[in-house]
Amino acid sequence: MLNKQIERPKILVSPNSTYIPNGQCDCDGGDCACDLSPLAELSSDTQLSLGMFKTEFVRVPNSQIMNLDDTYFICYGSHHKIAVLNQSALYLLHLFTNPHNLHDIAIEHPQIDTTDLQTAIQELYQARLIVPKNNYSFNLNEIPETLTAWLHITDRCNLRCDYCYLPHLAQDMSIDIGKAAIESTFRSATLNRYRRIKLKYAGGEALLCNTLIKDLHLYAQSLSQQTDIILDGVVLSNGTLITSEIIEMLQTLNLRLMISLDGLSKFHNIQRFYASGKGSFQDVERGINIALQNGLIPDISITISGRNAEGLPSLLEWILEYNLPFSLNFYRENELSASHEDLQLEEFKLIEGMLAAFKVVELKLPNRSLLGSLIDRANLSSPHKRTCGVGQSYLVFDYKGKIAKCQMQLDKTVSSINTQDPLTVVRQDKAGIQNLSVEEKEGCRTCEWKYWCTGGCPLATFKATGRYDIQSPSCNIYKALYPEAVRLEGLRLVKYQ
Repeated sequence: MLNKQIERPKILVSPNSTYIPNGQCDCDGGDCACDLSPLAELSSDTQLSLGMFKTEFVRVPNSQIMNLDDTYFICYGSHHKIAVLNQSALYLLHLFTNPHNLHDIAIEHPQIDTTDLQTAIQELYQARLIVPKNNYSFNLNEIPETLTAWLHITDRCNLRCDYCYLPHLAQDMSIDIGKAAIESTFRSATLNRYRRIKLKYAGGEALLCNTLIKDLHLYAQSLSQQTDIILDGVVLSNGTLITSEIIEMLQTLNLRLMISLDGLSKFHNIQRFYASGKGSFQDVERGINIALQNGLIPDISITISGRNAEGLPSLLEWILEYNLPFSLNFYRENELSASHEDLQLEEFKLIEGMLAAFKVVELKLPNRSLLGSLIDRANLSSPHKRTCGVGQSYLVFDYKGKIAKCQMQLDKTVSSINTQDPLTVVRQDKAGIQNLSVEEKEGCRTCEWKYWCTGGCPLATFKATGRYDIQSPSCNIYKALYPEAVRLEGLRLVKYQ
């Protein structure tokens, strides 16, 4: 029973955002097309009038309750946000298993302060844990408001990472092709009514062409002003070429920086090394320090393979000590890396390494959400239907101006910079990679995690199974890790309440 001796209902929810955290998916490891970003929306108004005393509410279906500690419980499910509730809030939520309204609860529990009760019901509603009776439909906005373009400005790289999917040709994008790629991105954004554009400057090693980055982004900024489309940009780098001058350039252009770092010392060097065979960790560490010393906080992209999973806990301890945003991404086999069998993800070994890393995170929880960063392509911050933006809200330009659907398939182009609306061509293509809705995937339709996991990377699934309409080959790994990731978010919410 709720009474005066029990503290007032308390509901803690992860901050709402239409953006994936910076640390999610800007990796030069090569397998990401982030910016899925659609949020689940209730069919009713998002703001509840507290004067609606007679409106009956019911608990959203398919929610799970997990004990967090002696005081708090975490509530999660595929149809609502992750929330932490104290005992009185949990009791109140259980009341809505059957339809209740504010007026009835106030009469049944006169010992509860009416203002506290109103606030708690409002918070339960805003967390999407309760909805008006007979006025609920679970709708997902399939198209995010950001159109992302991957600009493959060079195929050159000073590293020879074993999992790289590129042949490292001595080819750079010209300034004319780069400008035409940006123009075609803005054309598609305008024709398809996008409010934002995100440009990813990638390679190879993008910083080998830092002058080109500067010229292209200045041009993009001018188009942003002309079209009134918001512009975001990130440079994907291996971190070895960073100087104070480059950091100053990025800051002047308002560009973010993503650096790949796969471990400390040997755990990084065994898969990210120079053409000579020398490991690159020392230079990457130096680059990160230069960025921090000059006031730019880089995002860290971590590619986990069978080689470095063991070193993940020590790496995360180092990253959390610097309070750096990060993302954990699983290695994906490609034609050039298939011969390196030790890169493969052995299920037990990977789960063991990830859980050990989660223990490190628990001891030093950051003040930002990790729901979009902890487990490969999964974004637990909000329900969605597709794993990434491939085939929906994503353009990949090679150095010749051809357009592919995914950077892992640069050789499979479907359009070019001369097309009036390349995004429409990408969406209509049925021959290449198919980024299906999770509701179309066998083995996913009845899974409690389906709107968070969405069945994993479609390309990785196709390589393993020959099908796009089936669950990820990493399904067991995901299911073993999701509850622990949810638990970490619950502990984080309590810590920073």
